[in-house]
Amino acid sequence: MQPIADWLNKLGMSEYEPRFAENRIDLSVLPDLTDQDLEKLGVVLGDRRKMLRLIAELGSQARYTSPAPTADEPLTHDTAERRHLTVMFCDLVDSTALSAKLDPEDTREIILAYQAACSEVIPTYEGLVARFVGDGALAYFGYPRAHEDDPERAVRAGLDIVTAVGRINTRSGAKLQVRVGIATGLVVAGDLIGEGISQEQAVVGNTPNLAARLQGLAEPGTVVVGASTRRLLGEALRLRNLALLWQIFFRPRAA
Repeated sequence: MQPIADWLNKLGMSEYEPRFAENRIDLSVLPDLTDQDLEKLGVVLGDRRKMLRLIAELGSQARYTSPAPTADEPLTHDTAERRHLTVMFCDLVDSTALSAKLDPEDTREIILAYQAACSEVIPTYEGLVARFVGDGALAYFGYPRAHEDDPERAVRAGLDIVTAVGRINTRSGAKLQVRVGIATGLVVAGDLIGEGISQEQAVVGNTPNLAARLQGLAEPGTVVVGASTRRLLGEALRLRNLALLWQIFFRPRAA
């Protein structure tokens, strides 16, 4: 447990080390922690926000790997598999214009707050934040764990991200918005690409590209889904027809 103790010590939060140790929270678990998890561990609100932002800065799904294998231990590789996957691509609106107007520290604050919001919402619906690329976030619903309602989970996560990002208060007073695109289709998932902590399980197929294109067609503060996702949603949500696309335009009231 020493590495997590070192991490907490660097944050000036070593008082939480016993609670992390008691709950067997190590560096491999750290990227999966949510605000609710940290609250249950007894972490106060301000420290929770700092932790979530720092986790996002490191890369929400950065892989804290075990020590490198020795010469007697062969390298292992995950086996790629065909999966029916729902992919979400989320983008922060006008981030380039904001960065041109704001101090770099203010821009950094905005990006970290946005990433923290995505990192908190997506796991709530058991989605996986695959990676952050600048002001873009790529997430999978249906890999590595599949659910029958993954398309609906992705859409509800997208709506919650729209709300969460819209509520972010920044020192500059900038009003933040996102665009979200969601697509569902067949992919090959599981190939390892990259090295070290940047290593990730790649998803190959047209679905991620389609999600990115749909995001580009969305209006600020909206979620747009493709035809295949629309068919799988059924009557779970009301949507507006945009030719071959559908836009989620309001959240249904709870029963």
